[in-house]
Amino acid sequence: MTWQGWLQIAVFAAAVTAAVKPLGGYIARAVEGQGMAPRRLAVLERGIYRLAGVDPTEEQGWISYAFALLCFHFAGIVALYALLRLQDLLPFNTQGLDAVAPDLALNTAVSFATNTSWQSYGGETTLGYLSQMAGITVQSFLSGASGVAVAVALVRGVARRSVRTIGNFWVDLTRITLYVLLPICVVATLILVWQGVPQTLGPYVSATTLEGAHQILARGPVASQEAIKLLSGDGGGFFNANSAHPFENPTAFAGLVEMVLIFLLGVALTNTFGRMVGDQRQGWALFAVMSLLFLAGVAIVYVNEARENPAFSSFGMDQVAGPEQAGGNMEGKEVRFGIAQSSLFATVSTASSDGAIDSMHDSFMPLSGMILMANMMLDEVIVGGPGSGLFGMLLFVIVAVFAAGLMIGRTPEYLGKKIEADEVKMAMLALLCVPAFILGMSAAATVLPAGTAGLNNAGPHGFSEIVYGYTSAAATNGSAFAGLSANTLFYNLTLAAAMFAGRFLVIVPVLCIAGTLAAKRRIPISPGTLPTHGTLFVALLVGTILIVGGLTFFPALALGPVAEHFAMRAGITY
Repeated sequence: MTWQGWLQIAVFAAAVTAAVKPLGGYIARAVEGQGMAPRRLAVLERGIYRLAGVDPTEEQGWISYAFALLCFHFAGIVALYALLRLQDLLPFNTQGLDAVAPDLALNTAVSFATNTSWQSYGGETTLGYLSQMAGITVQSFLSGASGVAVAVALVRGVARRSVRTIGNFWVDLTRITLYVLLPICVVATLILVWQGVPQTLGPYVSATTLEGAHQILARGPVASQEAIKLLSGDGGGFFNANSAHPFENPTAFAGLVEMVLIFLLGVALTNTFGRMVGDQRQGWALFAVMSLLFLAGVAIVYVNEARENPAFSSFGMDQVAGPEQAGGNMEGKEVRFGIAQSSLFATVSTASSDGAIDSMHDSFMPLSGMILMANMMLDEVIVGGPGSGLFGMLLFVIVAVFAAGLMIGRTPEYLGKKIEADEVKMAMLALLCVPAFILGMSAAATVLPAGTAGLNNAGPHGFSEIVYGYTSAAATNGSAFAGLSANTLFYNLTLAAAMFAGRFLVIVPVLCIAGTLAAKRRIPISPGTLPTHGTLFVALLVGTILIVGGLTFFPALALGPVAEHFAMRAGITY
């Protein structure tokens, strides 16, 4: 560990915190249509409504809102699947790439429509420019916008009283895309191009190395896809190496910008929540919970990676940091930026459900890998994806206030709304469906030949690779322990099922909660009301998240990374 490493983490945390209030306020005004749009974009917004036959003044109940969202994304899956299957017949395929295989096309279509970005393929060797732009990039915009829309609908449910509507999905989707995602991505794309990220429709370039070897340098419309994949939480790389590729992440400053983009919407929406419910302290409390869990995670990962790797100790290797070497566990790290930045990027990626990587998670120390998995296992509450982090956190809020109500013998309430059986049932359904798919499918993959055939490692680490894969899929993350060869019929289909369930089987109960809360009247604050903006509630919420996550996943973690940690310390190999 070095002071420079801790400084990198501190600079990132400060940059993210500084963006919370201004961006949160901007999002709140944008989704409510408070006259802040440039005239041309406002004309474009009205034109979209007219073309789609949408009345922007007509709001929807939660069932209509959910039905519109599901139909929209089902159409997106079909469209992306068709684009990938017909890739060889379509234009902008400068390298003459073949059509994508059926099972891989289905996996990829579900992956990006669900905001997961799991990639069982090499980006530059599998997808042409049209597939990258009209397929992957478009779905990154739409899936990210729909996640924010669901969060906004839930916030409306908390803020409104005695109504049956939670907004209009088509209006929310349009405004978030036009006024939030597009402007930020335009600026971010220009910054990345300035830093050296390619943005071209020209073909790949042939080069001759100093040794005289022939090499093909892939390029394309990278910067525009990079900006939205990071901002929307979709994470899928134009290149197979993702953000470890110098064309996706060319400089240390570009890396900082990319990490800030990953967290930007997730943290800002906490302030949007506070503004929309009329008490910004409520948003800051949720931000404090996210920050505590994130900072604890990144500290554990950095400390573990900066220590010596026991596997090398028997060789008498010097692993102490010094003027001529980084020290610590450099296996799989981004050597341009070092252990601190690699640890920070990995924690940001898994805490945000983004899935972009600039180092090999499979090569992290066992306990570090456990933290990366745990970040995703906690139902996207440590910032999470755009929107999904906020509504995931609010699900735990419902559980926390319910538990507090039981302890004092009082009907639970949150911001003037009684939390009753309907809300608790829907919250538990949303929180339990992800673990059910992670643990159920991991168990099946460890005993079925089709599952174990994809493993390149035995023992606890091989088990961790399977659990990480399904965790990443069900938590809509998309990163992987690369020792799992997942481009098979078995994994393409089962991972697609996990991605679909982890997204939509969570969203529907969330919208149901939004509808039931919106219909409730607000009750006045009394001496028995639990304050939900102070230190006590922050501690209660952190404890609830850790206890629920620990009780659910500790057995799996004990069989994987924990067992591997003790085996490594004892010198046991598999």
